[in-house]
Amino acid sequence: MVEANFTTVVEFILLGFSDLPSLQGFLFAIFLIIYISILVGNGLIIVITKVTTALQTPMYFFLGNFSFLEICYTSVTMPRMMSDLWTQNKNISLLACAVQLGFLLSLGGMESFFLAIMAYDRYVAICKPLYYPLIMNPQKCLQLVSGAWISGIPVQIAQTCNIFSLSFCGSNKLNHIFCDIPPLLKLACGDTFLNELSVYAGSMIFVTVPSLLILLSYIKILKTILKLPSAMGRRKAFSTCSSHLMVVGLFYGSAFITYFRPKSSHSSGTDKILALFYTIVTPLFNPIIYSLRNKDVIMAIKQLLPK
Repeated sequence: MVEANFTTVVEFILLGFSDLPSLQGFLFAIFLIIYISILVGNGLIIVITKVTTALQTPMYFFLGNFSFLEICYTSVTMPRMMSDLWTQNKNISLLACAVQLGFLLSLGGMESFFLAIMAYDRYVAICKPLYYPLIMNPQKCLQLVSGAWISGIPVQIAQTCNIFSLSFCGSNKLNHIFCDIPPLLKLACGDTFLNELSVYAGSMIFVTVPSLLILLSYIKILKTILKLPSAMGRRKAFSTCSSHLMVVGLFYGSAFITYFRPKSSHSSGTDKILALFYTIVTPLFNPIIYSLRNKDVIMAIKQLLPK
């Protein structure tokens, strides 16, 4: 009798912004504008880092790859969100949900590694300028980028399989804007302690460790900058690093709050806002931050636009 009262879930209903029925069209228009801006802005960064001779350096090589990653990362969630708002068909199968989560986690892990690599690049450039061409040679840059692209995939696929090995019964209403770990765990049946433990372990690898490496790099960078005799040199070094630090703060700030908050403090509204930050706001502001605060990028854009 007890077993008969449970219904095995075969698909989820992504509630998204269904609590704002009068704003569905407005939200669709806003997200469409944001998505196009992300594609155009990051696409422009990719193009100028490829065609501009002055930007053929390791820093811009990493930036070009990072911008391409941002496009992929956003494309995992935003087209589906806009489709739900436009069609009002919010059903998503377990397989589609698992695929979305797998790509989201893998690309999120890659982004975390890329931010750490870019911090390491700035550390070498500022703290060891004479050795920079030797350390950050083309082969080393290619190895770092390849490692960032592929290293997180096996772990995050295992993490996705771990989440979807759970049984989902009862309610199939996923109160979120896309398939993510915290709202999925809320719908899981039985004891999820081990699954939550694996999520924390994965977060330690893909969030905490890279963020600590970034922090260590910037502590050493700050010490080196403060020792520079020229005020202009200090300003230039601070300007170069501040752009990267803004992107780091946006991404890691929201990721830390999402995956390291106590389960009791999770609320659907807060989770949705944080999800928008690490999947949409960071990719949107990435090209703005790097272009507006970088004279080389602005000059390259000015040279490219007339063509």
